[in-house]
Amino acid sequence: MSDTDLGNMDAGQLKALYEAGRASPREATRAALERIERFNGAVNAYVFVDHEGAEAAAAASERRWQQGRPLSEIDGIPVSLKDLTEAAGMPASKGSLTRSSEPCRHDAPPARMLREAGAVFLGKTNTPEFGWKAITDNQVFGATANPWDTRLTPGGSSGGAAVAAALNMGVLHQGGDSGGSIRIPAAFTGTFGFKPTFGWVPEWPRSKAATLSHLGPLTRTVPDAARMLNVMGRYDYRDPYALRGQPDDWGQDLERGLDGLTIAFAPTLGRGVVDPEIAHGVEQAARHLASLGAVVEEVELDLGSPIEVFNTIWFTASLAVYREHDERDRQRLDPGMVADAMRAERMSALDMFYAIEARARLTERLEHFNQRYHLVMTPSVAVPPFPLHHDVPPGSGMRDWEEWSPFSYPFNLSQQPAASVPCGFTRAGLPIGFQLAGGKHDDVRVLRAAHAYLGAYPPRFPETPRVPAQLAAWPEWAGALWRGGRVPFKPRCQRLGRQRRAKVEPQRLADTELTYQSEGWFIVYARQYRFDVQ
Repeated sequence: MSDTDLGNMDAGQLKALYEAGRASPREATRAALERIERFNGAVNAYVFVDHEGAEAAAAASERRWQQGRPLSEIDGIPVSLKDLTEAAGMPASKGSLTRSSEPCRHDAPPARMLREAGAVFLGKTNTPEFGWKAITDNQVFGATANPWDTRLTPGGSSGGAAVAAALNMGVLHQGGDSGGSIRIPAAFTGTFGFKPTFGWVPEWPRSKAATLSHLGPLTRTVPDAARMLNVMGRYDYRDPYALRGQPDDWGQDLERGLDGLTIAFAPTLGRGVVDPEIAHGVEQAARHLASLGAVVEEVELDLGSPIEVFNTIWFTASLAVYREHDERDRQRLDPGMVADAMRAERMSALDMFYAIEARARLTERLEHFNQRYHLVMTPSVAVPPFPLHHDVPPGSGMRDWEEWSPFSYPFNLSQQPAASVPCGFTRAGLPIGFQLAGGKHDDVRVLRAAHAYLGAYPPRFPETPRVPAQLAAWPEWAGALWRGGRVPFKPRCQRLGRQRRAKVEPQRLADTELTYQSEGWFIVYARQYRFDVQ
């Protein structure tokens, strides 16, 4: 079995090979590490790779399979963890200059459960600072790029995990979702992302937006998501919000099809404008679901203005992060997160009380709606992927990411399960996804419907990162500089409007535009500076 073949396989295929003795966890792990080596330089999905730890875990798993005593169905399967999740022996920088790079001493619940199941940890995937926004860049590691076009964002905040899933740099990928952070990057990368019912996948330490935060999988297939949930979708006492009652087998209904399911198709949720190509792709997916046996009814489901409710909670969480840092570290936080925190400073306790009340009414309405319809279908996002280093599509007039992703965060407010399902591409070859959401604790039904669709309309994935020709010609340091990473030299710097040149230290650059000028020369525009580097 070649590494190339193993590198493209899902967890079910690898398990079957392990059982038959036709492949080993070490071979699969090396195939995954080789893909990281080949692809990660173009997309910056992984920010830490544990070669030694992965090899040791894979060797231990191989011995268990040889003895006929695997720990679980994902024993020996290569896995990644989001860099917000703590795992013993690996750093958790959380995308912040204020965090230590020292290895963590403890496993968070998902890490503990996956480790005890024999999963092979490959490393940590990129996230914005403390997961505060819906794209993936930070001042520590720079930006993660979309594998379908590396000039574009993969979304966030689990953008590193989604890109790793799209390129199969590992098989199972753990993400987190407080407002769409699993479903948004799944839609932008053409992968499957699932946000379980709140409390069914435990989290510790809890994020500041504790009652919005859900942990879940990003994978290429629904069965792989169910396999991952069969391990980490269990109770852990350390999470004060953890619930019991999870299904014994999250994938128990995957083969039941769509007969008998009623789906409310809400193209806009009563809000905003959806890109025409996305709207068309999602409408076509609704017709496909109907052809597979579901009863699909287009509805007007106007949820009012949940963005105000969400932002009251979300900005207050940013303020809590800001206030727990001293003055020196506050200067090192992401300016966008700090701006959100300052907006929360103008809010009152009464504002938060009204937000909690409105959240309860929203949840009540959606739960009542689910008594008539099993599932709600919407676009996953309202726009296609847009250029790196922008929080909103350039020229859109938008201020906050919630404006271009109006379909995701309402289901964090309601704490209901929701998935993003890939359903085709724009004319530019960029992925389109639709969202399926169910009532609380109806996770199995969401997974069932998503699997039925993908079984009939299988997704496709990039064989390699699609690097535009002008980027492909650049040296590695130039690509790293453009994504906001480190540069290994001192470029000459000229402040715009002045003739004086000065030496500057290697640094991380945010909000950059790097353009090819002539043979061997590039100009980087970063804020008010111009760098000429050779």
